[in-house]
Amino acid sequence: MPAVLEQTSSLLESAPETPAYLPAWFANRQQAAWQRFLTTPAPKRGDEIWRFSSIKQLDFSSFQKASASRVNELIKRSTGLASPAAKFIFVNDELVHAESNLPAGVTCLPLAEALVSHSDLVQTHFMKQTTRLGSAKFAALHEASLTNGLFVHVPDQIEVAGSIEVHHWIVGENTAIFPHTLIVTGTSAKVRVVDMFRSADETQPGLAIAINDLSVGKNSRLDYVAIQAFNEQTKVIQINETTAARDASATGFILNTGAQWARNESLSRLEGPGSRSNMLSVSIPSEHQEYDQRTFQHHVSEGAYSDLLYKNSLYDEARTIFSGLIFVDEAAHHTDAYQTCRNLLMSDTCESNSMPGLEINADQVKCSHGSTSSQVSDEEIFYLRARGIDSVNARQLIARGFSVDVVERIENDEVEALTLQFIDAKFAKIAQKSL
Repeated sequence: MPAVLEQTSSLLESAPETPAYLPAWFANRQQAAWQRFLTTPAPKRGDEIWRFSSIKQLDFSSFQKASASRVNELIKRSTGLASPAAKFIFVNDELVHAESNLPAGVTCLPLAEALVSHSDLVQTHFMKQTTRLGSAKFAALHEASLTNGLFVHVPDQIEVAGSIEVHHWIVGENTAIFPHTLIVTGTSAKVRVVDMFRSADETQPGLAIAINDLSVGKNSRLDYVAIQAFNEQTKVIQINETTAARDASATGFILNTGAQWARNESLSRLEGPGSRSNMLSVSIPSEHQEYDQRTFQHHVSEGAYSDLLYKNSLYDEARTIFSGLIFVDEAAHHTDAYQTCRNLLMSDTCESNSMPGLEINADQVKCSHGSTSSQVSDEEIFYLRARGIDSVNARQLIARGFSVDVVERIENDEVEALTLQFIDAKFAKIAQKSL
């Protein structure tokens, strides 16, 4: 494959063209999405849902879509789990490798293929929720520009024993990608998907606007892990929209170690009694990285449970923003909901902003929310140095331990080990720069 990419004009200059072989409903959706993108106002500094955000990061005019290159190299670099149930590799949104050992009856396809072969099922679940946490304009751009992604459907009574591993690569300067993951489970089904987002090199700027739709059926379990490890020149908007039916369990975990600027918007909608949502995140920004995280725990039905735990370890002049809301509908009695954001400040120049919130419209609920920010104490450093550990490694050990209890809630040893590899790589990079 040639190293030079063939690039189109800027993303924002003209409407993307939907391939003729895709169904009419999808073409119509893309045309409507482009018009929504054009007519939806851009975020402004005074907008509450963009409070503390760096609005200047939203200039995407220099980015283009590009064809895949360096394919063989990136396939070799796409290492992850020792024995995934299936493995897919995308380069600039083009599928370049697929393998599967999934049980009979499970559908796991590139989204471009599923739009043709499972059109009705995709249409039923594709981007059904309203993007309400600030990035509606960019969700519309994603929908209009989408060309591929992953579609997973696990029917009733089927459990996938391993994990589905997916790699998303950006190649080329100012390249934009629009990954989409759509996962649907039937009744009493189980599946786990691990998405990894990386850059082919460490210097070329990129843009990723990613969306994942998670639709969890009755009494099912769906675990979704997103590992964002782009280079530190890339911008990211990642939107997570989850719906959980009666007695369903949904876990969403986000790791942020890369990107110059990342905006995560996670909405979990608990639609059935007894449903459960775990919203987890670990972020390790350094230098001038900024991570902006917005969450919405929407309790629609009674007797549902949600638990959010976000932890950030900030270095240098990094910034984080967290804004979360637990919203309990009038009929959602006996709700049990928690929201916690904790920030570990590893320098005197980093900045964390946290805005947890509650809105309760029902009776007999148990809800709590809170945020803390603190530095590593001198006593902890002294304790470790007294045991022969230098100050740099002592601080890294404390920060790693701070993150581990969130990772352990993934509840899968192999995926936890993979996640910790990315965490350790980021800490090693920070330590190297401090020498």
